[in-house]
Amino acid sequence: MIHSISLRSLLETHDQPFVIIDSSLTIQGVNRAYERHFTVDKNELIGRPCCCVTGEQSSAPDCRHRHLFRDYEPYHLTHTVSLDGGEQRSYQVRGYPLVDADKVIYLGESIVPLDGAGSAASGGLAGASQAHKDLLHHLDLAARSPVPVLLLGETGSGKEVAVEYLHTHSARCDKSLIVVDCTVLGEDLFESEVFGHEKGAFTGAGGQKKGLFELADQGTLFLDEVGDLPLSQQPKLLRALETGTFRRVGGSELRRADVRVVAATHRSLPELVRQGRFREDLYYRLAVYTVHVPPLRERKEDIAPIADLLLRQIGLCLDRTVALAPEALARLQAHDYPGNVRELRNILQLAATVTSGPLIEERSIVLPELPPRRAHVSPEGGSGQDPASGEISPLEAMELAYIQDLLQKHDGSRRRVAAEMNISERTLYRKLKRYRLND
Repeated sequence: MIHSISLRSLLETHDQPFVIIDSSLTIQGVNRAYERHFTVDKNELIGRPCCCVTGEQSSAPDCRHRHLFRDYEPYHLTHTVSLDGGEQRSYQVRGYPLVDADKVIYLGESIVPLDGAGSAASGGLAGASQAHKDLLHHLDLAARSPVPVLLLGETGSGKEVAVEYLHTHSARCDKSLIVVDCTVLGEDLFESEVFGHEKGAFTGAGGQKKGLFELADQGTLFLDEVGDLPLSQQPKLLRALETGTFRRVGGSELRRADVRVVAATHRSLPELVRQGRFREDLYYRLAVYTVHVPPLRERKEDIAPIADLLLRQIGLCLDRTVALAPEALARLQAHDYPGNVRELRNILQLAATVTSGPLIEERSIVLPELPPRRAHVSPEGGSGQDPASGEISPLEAMELAYIQDLLQKHDGSRRRVAAEMNISERTLYRKLKRYRLND
């Protein structure tokens, strides 16, 4: 069982099933959402092989957990589970490395139902400000129309919740809301994940698999962070959106799917078009109706209702009721939230965890000690944020500090740093790029 307080706290920050696995491919922790959803006791899983999760049987050589500890590369895939009674259910499974306070690396994996059941609300659409009312007005208009919608907003501002609102208020609300995370769809994954594949289509394709586009038939397809979609894959997506047709990898049959498309990004797509990194025709296909999701710092009067909603959700995970003292709320309202609603939720989660009683006092509100924001010219040519600005998690901040220490220890030698971390130099380069350490 995990002994790190930070990792134990991390488990219950997730409203969806979440599991933590160690480098020996052993389950070290599952959250209450996992226990409730799969009707299991965590004590039955902790200490067992990793692939006991989501209905799998063993830690095979091609096990995704084994691959992560080999390459330390996050993964994102769809997985079908046979539940008790023979019911087949599809999930989006996302895994990524976690580093605890002792610099021990674990694997964190979230498991989200593709049918939208138990969908997590982040509180981003709570509020009474004029900005909040304007946002709901535009979402209501968009929900009544079948045209593609483009959601624009900063990281953590609530774009995911906005698309859930849009879907549930549309004529397709009784069908699936399927999420395509474009940040993890490299050229080798795009077609298989989005359009599916036939058995034997490539090495490791042991069976037939429906893609996310097909799973979204009659429902809503959400292209999250569409600005990160590889340029080489954009024509394939455009063709599918325009014609409603596609072929699975390794298949010859032309298939059809009727999907309502919603895309979201924190990037400037017109700027990416000018740079030649995003197709102009795909941009116009997606941006028929554009909705801006305002950052939290522009609607601070919404902090109180958002915090109230978040604390109700957190209280369910903690099996107790928690509320804010007036001084604690005032402290929260004075903060600027570079990480937006996501940052507010993390602050409240920590405060509720360290508070034993029902009332969170001001002393329990720990705000991130961040350096001033600095402009950064990203490899794409746009302006980015320092990773310390709130766009990385506390555990990623631990990894960032660890890499900085190693760079200093080895006089900047990437080869020696990669060797001590037991990862490839290519993987280290990606981490340096992620944390803006390769300037």
